[in-house]
Amino acid sequence: MKKLSVIIPAYNEAGTIADVIRKVKGARLENISKEIIIVDDASTDGTEKILAKIKDSSIKIFHHKKNLGKGAAIRTALKHVTGDMVIVQDADLEYNPNEYQSLLQPIIDKKAKVVYGSRLLGTKKSRYSRWAYYIAGRSLTFITNTLYGTNITDEPCGYKVFDARTIKSIKLECNRFEFCPEITAKIAKNKIPIYEVPASYNPRSREEGKKIKFRDWLEAVYTLIKYRFFD
Repeated sequence: MKKLSVIIPAYNEAGTIADVIRKVKGARLENISKEIIIVDDASTDGTEKILAKIKDSSIKIFHHKKNLGKGAAIRTALKHVTGDMVIVQDADLEYNPNEYQSLLQPIIDKKAKVVYGSRLLGTKKSRYSRWAYYIAGRSLTFITNTLYGTNITDEPCGYKVFDARTIKSIKLECNRFEFCPEITAKIAKNKIPIYEVPASYNPRSREEGKKIKFRDWLEAVYTLIKYRFFD
């Protein structure tokens, strides 16, 4: 039986972390077991107190002493992965764990080693909390395809799935939200094809705790350029 490692980076997600864990545990998979690896990135809103109450052998919980960022949390979690496949699950409920099976299937069928969700494929229309986020996502995808010769539709989509050996073979340096462009750049430079499947999306607003800012778009563009020409 194959095993899926679900990485959940969390920072100040007291309002959603319990629901995310419940939905991830409840996600139905065919002949696949799950382990959940949560990294609390020095939350200050009570997230750590909620995690302290969890007594479940399938859930591994780690804490950063100071806030380092999403990328750093993912790097910490990767050190403890024991599964055959890895998926990153944001703790804010924007993405639906019930879609794991379709995301994993290309890897299970040995059609791919890397699978990205895409909010632009399929019949489901994804909403965006702001038009600016949609434009930012499309521009990052265009820049990625132009620089790396890829042909993907939604580079910044939060659902990214990897064959465990593949992602562990890539040296990550990211600390913040530049995880997405860094991993995409390094996968593309290693000539690993990216397979895409449709993914639904339920965005939250700034008022609800969305943390992405214009600075992160600039950092993503810089990251894509850096790894294309200077790394």
